[in-house]
Amino acid sequence: MSKPENEPAPEPSANPWPDGLRFAFGTLTVLPVTVSRWDREAARTGMLCASAAGLVVGLCAALAGWLFLLLGAGPLLAAVATTAIPAVLTRGLHLDGLADTADGLGSGRPAADALRIMKQSDIGPFGVITLVFVLLAQVAALAEVYGSSWTGGMYAAVVSATAARLALTLAARAGVPPARPEGLGAAVAGTVPLQAALVATAVVTGAGALLGAYDGMYGVIRGALAVLVACAAAELLLRHCVRRFGGVTGDVFGALAETAATTALVVLVLS
Repeated sequence: MSKPENEPAPEPSANPWPDGLRFAFGTLTVLPVTVSRWDREAARTGMLCASAAGLVVGLCAALAGWLFLLLGAGPLLAAVATTAIPAVLTRGLHLDGLADTADGLGSGRPAADALRIMKQSDIGPFGVITLVFVLLAQVAALAEVYGSSWTGGMYAAVVSATAARLALTLAARAGVPPARPEGLGAAVAGTVPLQAALVATAVVTGAGALLGAYDGMYGVIRGALAVLVACAAAELLLRHCVRRFGGVTGDVFGALAETAATTALVVLVLS
């Protein structure tokens, strides 16, 4: 999604949160939300609201899995449905970003050439391989969790989707530069103050732990661990992309979201 041209800059709002929510849902989901502001203030608040968009996506994914189980499907089919919903609700943009980032990193080319490869419409071998393994990991992890408990599967869907969008908030923090002067990556890069990003991390981690209380103290620890490890994995990828590309792009944001979501699911299974 790109910024509309030839529009006058809106007046600063005394309450930026409604505009921020519209920005988050309008750029991170396909839900029919009109983004009325594209300035840095809206981008900052929008990226702080990214986890709210993730929560809605996760709830929809969990509902899909539950409906399949209710209709008599097994854990594997429920896992496939749960994995498909986030892709549908984002038009596959995060998966596309993951594939493009994998192609750029795998090319071994200098930053300018790698960025050019990432902008191409086709998907190369690195992107295909990465997509296959990431989707397999997500489906396998969800199938295992659903096989143990339908509640656990729904919980995993919500936590992974929310942690995925939290990774975007952290990637948009101050000090992380854009790799290009245009695009969604440039619009949101560096907009979120570090302290606000850390507060968002604490809130999402606490929420993950609180929701995990359905499984006792073990679930509380596991939920918090899933969020934190997911953010750590996304942070490692973010730093590598900044070194290789000189900053972040919209594709990198998509790759970070999928990395965090997959890591959260794997942690919930292994822990």
